[in-house]
Amino acid sequence: MRTRLDEALRPLNLTAPQCAVLSALEQEPGLSNAALARAAFVTPQSMQGILVNMEREGFITRSPDPNHGRILRSEITASGRKALTEAHTAILEVEAVAPSLMSEREMERLTKMLTRYAELLMGGESER
Repeated sequence: MRTRLDEALRPLNLTAPQCAVLSALEQEPGLSNAALARAAFVTPQSMQGILVNMEREGFITRSPDPNHGRILRSEITASGRKALTEAHTAILEVEAVAPSLMSEREMERLTKMLTRYAELLMGGESER
């Protein structure tokens, strides 16, 4: 799935972590490096490189936090919003492939397993 996603995003000059950053910034402008690293499931050190590249591409802008000068707050640009809109379309196309590769019964089983997994991660319990 990740390989197909990366292939679909490549023409947009985006990676999956960059797409996660844009999505996070669309929902909550001004997030810090650390918050964006958590959203993209990468280390803060890796996120620094991702943000530098995204700023160079014009997808985001960064400015110092007014209350804490060492923290840089990131915001999505118009170019970043356009790329994100195109990325959403590409992602939906990739996600649409999975159901066509499985039978209805397999999809039901997968859905149940993923639901159970999500519940366990959230600390809840469900019946098997």
